[in-house]
Amino acid sequence: MKHFLVEITYTLPFEQIAPLVSEHRAFLQEGYDSGMLLMSGPMNPRVGGIVIARAENEEQLRDYFSRDPYFLKHAATYRFIEFDPVKYQMFIADWVSGK
Repeated sequence: MKHFLVEITYTLPFEQIAPLVSEHRAFLQEGYDSGMLLMSGPMNPRVGGIVIARAENEEQLRDYFSRDPYFLKHAATYRFIEFDPVKYQMFIADWVSGK
């Protein structure tokens, strides 16, 4: 299992993003339910968001985010940064190990 920081950057003013937030969060819930996502939240200031995710490979993660309402409505761009979690809190050990 590979681990990623996903940086979502809005391409529209937040006033145009705001109506999409509930759709986007409902979409993210699918990722939480499948165990793909660990955490997510908006940046401060509200210019985008950050997601911590895991997937078999970057292609799988890109495929997942291609269904994000932000992506479908051309409201955001995505940067996928793979990293190796060599240190972490023990309470997330199962998630990191892919269990």
